[in-house]
Amino acid sequence: MSKETSEQLVDDLEESRAPHRASDALFRLLVDTVEDYAIFVLDPTGRVSTWNTGAQRLKGYTAGQIVGRHFSVFYPDDEVLAGKCELELSTAAATGRFEEEGWRLRNDGSRFWANVTITALRSPSGALIGYGTVTRDLTERKLAQQSAVAAEARLGLLLESVRDYAIFMLDPDGRVASWNVGAQRIKGYDVSEIVGLHFSTFYPAEDVRAGKCEHELAVAAEVGRFEDEGWRIRKDGSRFWANVIISAVWGPDQTLLGFSKVTRDLTDRIQAEEARAARRIAEATNRAKDEFLAMLGHELRNPLAPIVTAIQLLQLRADTRMTREVQIIERQAGQMVRLVDDLLDVSRVARGKLVLQTARFELRSALTTAVEMAIPALDKQAQRLVVDIDPGPLLVDGDEARLVQVFVNLLNNASRYTPAGGHLALTVRQVDHAIVIEVSDDGVGIEPELLSRVFEPFVQAYQDIARTAGGLGIGLTLVRALVEQHQGTVSARSAGPGHGSTFTVRIPATQVSPSAPGVVEVQSPPSPAACRVLLVDDNQDAVNVLAEMLALLGHEVRTAADGPAALALLEAFTPDLAVLDIGLPGMDGVALATRIRALPQAAATRLVALSGYLSSAPRTGSVFDAHLMKPVKLQSLLDQITAARR
Repeated sequence: MSKETSEQLVDDLEESRAPHRASDALFRLLVDTVEDYAIFVLDPTGRVSTWNTGAQRLKGYTAGQIVGRHFSVFYPDDEVLAGKCELELSTAAATGRFEEEGWRLRNDGSRFWANVTITALRSPSGALIGYGTVTRDLTERKLAQQSAVAAEARLGLLLESVRDYAIFMLDPDGRVASWNVGAQRIKGYDVSEIVGLHFSTFYPAEDVRAGKCEHELAVAAEVGRFEDEGWRIRKDGSRFWANVIISAVWGPDQTLLGFSKVTRDLTDRIQAEEARAARRIAEATNRAKDEFLAMLGHELRNPLAPIVTAIQLLQLRADTRMTREVQIIERQAGQMVRLVDDLLDVSRVARGKLVLQTARFELRSALTTAVEMAIPALDKQAQRLVVDIDPGPLLVDGDEARLVQVFVNLLNNASRYTPAGGHLALTVRQVDHAIVIEVSDDGVGIEPELLSRVFEPFVQAYQDIARTAGGLGIGLTLVRALVEQHQGTVSARSAGPGHGSTFTVRIPATQVSPSAPGVVEVQSPPSPAACRVLLVDDNQDAVNVLAEMLALLGHEVRTAADGPAALALLEAFTPDLAVLDIGLPGMDGVALATRIRALPQAAATRLVALSGYLSSAPRTGSVFDAHLMKPVKLQSLLDQITAARR
């Protein structure tokens, strides 16, 4: 600028400001005291001419440091090189004003986000005399915006990456506006397939007809939120159990923008709850069944006890006129006892109450006993049994009586399902460290679909309407339980109906060193001497027959029907042995035994519990010397008499 031009500019300014000097002074004071805005003037070339307090606070320069310097000092280098400063001044000169937001620099080199307004200043004659610049620091707002944008981006990324939740937006009318990966995975729709469709697409037809979708949006719009669980529909038409949360989304002016919807697939939880409920029902059913079997066994044992005892009494009397009739009764009673025993044993197995009396013995003896017990059934059907047993030792550690029960059940089962005149085979071999027992027949066989279930309770092969095979369908269940308790296995095979069956039992063999003792035969004890016996039972038939049988053997017997009557007898009668029914009316057997134990005269009396219940033995063990099950066998009672006389 030439000296003449500069002087002319000053003259023009002086001339234009002369009438307003007082107001200019006030305006200058105002500008200088403003601290929140940087307000300064640039000359026509962009050099700083004035500097207020706000500019010093905002940009960090004092007036002495900045006046006379070009305003490009406030701009990042890349913008200066790009000619941004010249562009802003030329735009302001051409249009009167330039405004923008961008990064600016402070004296210490730090950046701040500025809103900048540059206004062209002209003299009354229209000559450009400079530029008025107003700068505001909007860094906090900018950072907040950036943070919001970043948060929105992160949220979008988060929602997009969530796979376990269907998260999407609905417009105010309920049409899908957004769709995440979780929604695609759970509901099966691709984003291009579902956006724009109404969300009722996910609901069963009956819910749509009932207006459930409209109701959910109305509740969410009214109270802000709606939550529900129910069945929803996937793209393929399958149903899933969903937890759904719908939230209303409002704009700043309280305009309803739409709804956010979050859906979780809870089908696995529902199925697990249903499975647990079904398991609880099944367990309750099994408990009820076990309790029923235990009660049934008890109730059946009560009438069986006097029947079996009466048979034994008739045999003791040796009344030959009744021999045939007694044999019939004995056989049928024996069959009933076996059925009851099987029922009770199955109940014991189910409740974990079956305990083995384990000892080492020769398995051949158990097999021989089983064959002897099965022969009557075979003879009745004119069936032939071929027995083929290895000649070597067949030692096992187990419960001999229970293994006899296994083999009798298998032989009886084979006989039951084999027609008259059929053939059975019992084959026994030692293979490696196991004894393998096979019972085979040429009977009706087993259907393939039944083969895998043949050891389940109450499962039976087809029988004709007359049920000629009979049975309860629990014998094989008991076989499997007893074999498994001996650490063995049992399996069945059949070529199908009409081709017979084979049941194979594998039991671990006992390996005995040459120096180990063999099986020792035990001599039966001699018949007991006369004994004083007290029988207490509310079943008069049972107690009377049992008393008569013991009296025939030379024993002195007293009977009572309940606890008070028994205690009254003990005032004049001191028994060597007292056999007490557990289920007595009023004072039960345990309470009566406790009272007897307290009597000085009965200190040496042997107390024996008698019951048809499976669970009585553990409860009575602390007060009784022994426990017998109904129907009691004569030999078992004689054994107790022998023990009482020692």
